[in-house]
Amino acid sequence: MKYDLVIFGGGTSGIAAAYTAAKLGINCLLVEKSDVLGGSITQGLVVPTMKVNSCDINTDFYNDLLSFSKKYNAQYTYTDGNTGWFNPELLKIVFDKMIKSVNCSVLFDSEPISGSYTDNEFHFEIKNKMLSLHIDTDYFIDATSNAEIFRLLNLKLQDNSKEKQAPSLRFMISNVYLTDFADWILSIDKNEDVTTVDYSGDKVHLSTACTWDSAKNWALTPYFLKAVADGVLESNDTAYFQIFTVPNMQGTVAVNAPRIILDDNEDILSPFIYSKALIQGRERIYRLHNFCKKYLIGFENSYISHISDMLGIRESYRIKGKYTYTKEDFVSQKCFDNIAFACDYPIDIHSNNTSKDKLINQKKCCYVPLEVLISADNDKAYAVGRILSADFEAQSALRTQMSCFSMGEAAAKDIFKKLNPNKMQ
Repeated sequence: MKYDLVIFGGGTSGIAAAYTAAKLGINCLLVEKSDVLGGSITQGLVVPTMKVNSCDINTDFYNDLLSFSKKYNAQYTYTDGNTGWFNPELLKIVFDKMIKSVNCSVLFDSEPISGSYTDNEFHFEIKNKMLSLHIDTDYFIDATSNAEIFRLLNLKLQDNSKEKQAPSLRFMISNVYLTDFADWILSIDKNEDVTTVDYSGDKVHLSTACTWDSAKNWALTPYFLKAVADGVLESNDTAYFQIFTVPNMQGTVAVNAPRIILDDNEDILSPFIYSKALIQGRERIYRLHNFCKKYLIGFENSYISHISDMLGIRESYRIKGKYTYTKEDFVSQKCFDNIAFACDYPIDIHSNNTSKDKLINQKKCCYVPLEVLISADNDKAYAVGRILSADFEAQSALRTQMSCFSMGEAAAKDIFKKLNPNKMQ
């Protein structure tokens, strides 16, 4: 089978690339190793999408996502103007509908087992539980989040940094009396940078947080400290805790926690360490839910309704692209000719201990060139998502879902130009 483009990985960047490419008329195939599209949103429960100013650069996919999501009541615009409050379960349907609307071919439960590049084409053997397919393609986009296709083809990667970000394992809690909790959390926390409640619609929506960052005054800190003293929580359970309500899922909150604590010599890319982290994460989830039931008003009759199907890994492999975006580029807001996406998200490094957490805010958009998405080895090989060509610190600012959407769109549009040099986009 022959395609103009094959996209490997149907997460946030991959779905944006596939949808954009098919909408432009590219003969493309999306290969996803699981049974659902959406990656970190649908499987990882990373909701809401963080509010990032994309400066209207390659945001067509996101705008279409909003239109589809509103039809299925899968989206809410929060009081701060963030349109990215999504329902992760309903987005599974939304992403299917989007891909179907542009007639993009999809293979679920499939992944490549071999690959090569000859005669100016890529050749892949793709296997699932039922069959094996030989696929030829002019271009590919690696949206696997672990650079699986670049590694399969021995394309250049950056040297693995000794620095690693701590992973997380998110979960959801249901049967929460949100009005009771909203009234209570507002009574103890007046800091609107931490706690907000949106009563504007017919449902209550809210957000609050507490971390082990002692530089900030967290209203929930005394409750976490008491839980540790009472033996309900372990000290490391208090590393990071953030909750958000979920659209069209009244009484349910999505929990951005727990943070997984690894030893300095442990690498999350090791399958044994990954497995150990999953076990640790689920143990922490059980304790954190008990904490909520005992100490937070409104959670008394709640229950764990969903645990993420995947670890939230913030940094793994990164490709060697035609350009490597750096912390210095970010801080100086360096200008480029060929912009793929823009963002104003801060450098945000989640570490294993309090002394190493780092946050460098960016008040204006930084502009990232297309060359960070193109292999240094091959002009027809692209990578999108957290594996883009960036240094460790810059990557922590560029890995957000909004940026991933724009990366996928930018890569697809650039490939369209190369396939159709005489066509105006």
